[in-house]
Amino acid sequence: MGAALEQLKVQYIQQNRAFQLVEKAEGWQLATDPAFAKWVRQLFPAPKPARLSAPALETLAIIAYRQPITRADVEAVRGVNIDGVLQTLMERGLVKIAGRAEIPGRPLLYETTQFFLDHFGLRSLDELPNAEELRRRNLPVAQPSAVPESPASPQAGATNSE
Repeated sequence: MGAALEQLKVQYIQQNRAFQLVEKAEGWQLATDPAFAKWVRQLFPAPKPARLSAPALETLAIIAYRQPITRADVEAVRGVNIDGVLQTLMERGLVKIAGRAEIPGRPLLYETTQFFLDHFGLRSLDELPNAEELRRRNLPVAQPSAVPESPASPQAGATNSE
């Protein structure tokens, strides 16, 4: 099957088709060839997606490189409360709950989603720049506490929200 898709991919390129086969993390996608994007945009104008704020991008990067990670550990790296930012990332489908940590209080663990990979054009997390080097770095971690962590939810007076 893979050989047939590769052959079809080459054939589309040789025939200068308006579409191409692109290998993704979970299979193949038929997509517009970038050379024809200008015409497709004229036919189907898309609304501009809201951009992520700098705090959201920073939080997303920490989660991507250190996943699965607790909210408290992300806050230890960033030095600020991330409740609002984390909620935004979850609403946009970039981050999801991955389970619970096996430490006192069993806090929630967060990880990136398949949509995160697709959105940033990655097949796997190994394609992140300098992924291994950043994973080996000793970043701050939260001190264990007996207070259980709840899922991210907007709170009155939460700081660093979007």
